[in-house]
Amino acid sequence: MKSDKSVPIDKETRKRRRERVAILVVLIALVVVTYIEVHSDEYGMGLPLWNSVLFFALVNINTTLLLLLIFLVVRNLVKLLFERKQGILGAKLRTRLVVAFTGLSLIPTILLFFLSLQFISSSIERWFSLNVEHSLQNALDLGTSYYQDMTDEVLHLGKIAAQRIEKEEASSGGPTVETVLSEEMDRANLAFLSFYSLPRKTWITAGNQYDWFSPTAPFFAEPFRKALVNGESEISVLSRKDGDWLVAFVPLSSKDETGADRTVVIAARNISSDLIEKMEHVSAGYESYKQALLLKNPIKTTHYIILSMVTLIILFFATWYGFYLSRELTDPIQKLAEATNRVALGDYDVEIDIESRDEIGTLVRSFNQMAQDLMKNKRQLDSTNQQLVRRNLEIEQRRQYMEVLLKNVAAGVIAVDAQGRITTVNKSAERMLSIRADKLLNRHIDYFIRPPYGDVIQGFLDELELLKVDSLEKQVKIPIGSSTLSLLVKINQLKDEDDQYMGMVVVLDDLSEMEKAQRIIAWREVARRIAHEIKNPLTPIQLCAQRLQKRYGDRFQDDGQVFKDCTSTIVQQVKELKRLVNEFSTFARMPAANPMPNDLNEIIEETLPLYKESHKRIAFSYERNKAVPLCNVDKEQMKRVLVNLLDNAVSVVEADEGEVLISADYDPVLKLARIEIADNGPGIPAEDRPRLFEPYFSTKKSGTGLGLAIVNTIIQDHDGYIRVRDNKPKGTRFVIELPVRR
Repeated sequence: MKSDKSVPIDKETRKRRRERVAILVVLIALVVVTYIEVHSDEYGMGLPLWNSVLFFALVNINTTLLLLLIFLVVRNLVKLLFERKQGILGAKLRTRLVVAFTGLSLIPTILLFFLSLQFISSSIERWFSLNVEHSLQNALDLGTSYYQDMTDEVLHLGKIAAQRIEKEEASSGGPTVETVLSEEMDRANLAFLSFYSLPRKTWITAGNQYDWFSPTAPFFAEPFRKALVNGESEISVLSRKDGDWLVAFVPLSSKDETGADRTVVIAARNISSDLIEKMEHVSAGYESYKQALLLKNPIKTTHYIILSMVTLIILFFATWYGFYLSRELTDPIQKLAEATNRVALGDYDVEIDIESRDEIGTLVRSFNQMAQDLMKNKRQLDSTNQQLVRRNLEIEQRRQYMEVLLKNVAAGVIAVDAQGRITTVNKSAERMLSIRADKLLNRHIDYFIRPPYGDVIQGFLDELELLKVDSLEKQVKIPIGSSTLSLLVKINQLKDEDDQYMGMVVVLDDLSEMEKAQRIIAWREVARRIAHEIKNPLTPIQLCAQRLQKRYGDRFQDDGQVFKDCTSTIVQQVKELKRLVNEFSTFARMPAANPMPNDLNEIIEETLPLYKESHKRIAFSYERNKAVPLCNVDKEQMKRVLVNLLDNAVSVVEADEGEVLISADYDPVLKLARIEIADNGPGIPAEDRPRLFEPYFSTKKSGTGLGLAIVNTIIQDHDGYIRVRDNKPKGTRFVIELPVRR
């Protein structure tokens, strides 16, 4: 499996391979097109093969570069327009840079192109002007004429020498041949002058002797033969290092016995090598000029093409460099901007890879260093944040624990800071004082010092200031509504390690329930003693009354009925006293509960029919709730609870319009089973509710005040609660809450 890094490398390799293939195809196409153009009559220009190849190759290369330039420019312009349209960062700057570089290179290049074009045109016209051509022609003609004149002169001088020799030989007593040759050579300024007679085997030379010139030399035979055979003068040219030798062979008119000329006068003159070289240069220059004249238009066109090619190459490189420089400038800026956006979004793990030694490279390296510093700081900050989160979590857990603790603690807690603002009020304090924490928090304690408990709090504060102590504890009575609350108040000042005052905390303990429990214990002891003292004489009294009635009831004739009524009253009252004594005994010694899993619906259904049969004019309402689970309760004691509550309900409702509603419910969150017994009677006054469950307190004239006390004791033995509420629109509603343990 290839790694992610190999993917860009493979892509770049394929791109380079495609570029090489494209270049090879273009080169092959150029060669083919050039070959076709060179060998085509339609495009032929009558030039030599090499010149034609060069000409068409330059044209094709120039055309290819032009097309490539157009393609690159159009491609990059389209790319720039697309980037600007897409809003890619750096596109505007890249466009400005490309336009600037192209414009800066285009204007001087075009100006230089036209100036060079004019210069080339004028220069070529001057090269091939008529004056130059005439000058070269005249120089060539002059050299040719001079050469010809020299040739004719040598031939003429040779003839003069031959005629004088013939004349002197015809006369007797004249100068010798040697003398004539010497005189004529000096007069004609010849290099040498020779006389050669084949019949006489005579070779006479006046002037310098040259090894390369003798009757036996290869150069001598052919001209000598022609002069003798044709009988006419011959001129021959011998080119040597020291120049051209013009040698004239002039035959004499004397003939041998066969009638052929056998004597020749040879005249020679040397044309220096410098002059010959100059004449050759003039001739070669003229020939070159005539050849170049044929190439005048192709040369001009070739120069134009070369100039155009150079111009296009300059524009190409300028445009390419514009794109290259724009990329070199904008790519780092674009990468820098993208990296900046990533840093702005919180991603500090960025690094820009740019190998540059200029200012942009310095900027990028500074950015990388900044990103590394930010990353390091972020890691340190993350580590610090994690520590803070852990600490805050611990603090929050402690706070939640304290809130739960304060919420569930039975004591009321009120905290005040150093500025006197109330910072904490728990649920118990709200319940005890009938206040709302949301209305007290962050308020000054002066807001709290108002009736009904303002005087008590102010008294505590004054006493703290007076005694100069850090804590104070007192038991107070505070009227709350229609009842009086007995509280144990503890105030403690809070100080830090430097003994600076930080506030205070007030702890409230409700002593009402404890006092009520103490009263119940006391009443139980009283009930036990009363029951013990009363129960012993009741049985003898009852037995004596029954015995008197049985034994003496028939003896009193006139007063027999009175006697019978009196003894019956005694027996009846003794039974009532026994019932009271039994209730006292039951209250004093409640049997221990024996909780077992029982169905509350079943307990209600077993108890309710007794009242439906005996109180048919009262409407009893109950619907079984299957959601109520089994509860660990003492079935008999729970029936006693229901009997007491139903007795109270049927005793207060009106017979014709009386309604008693019984319901059972279950709270899965709190895991509490709830039983409610509601009636539409007159209700219970608010001032009587605090003592409703105390023994011997009753709102009925004939009540003993022990029924609800027994109910409360049974519910408490089951770890439950019983509350009394108003029933809407009228009446009373008793709510029993029992914990469900599975």
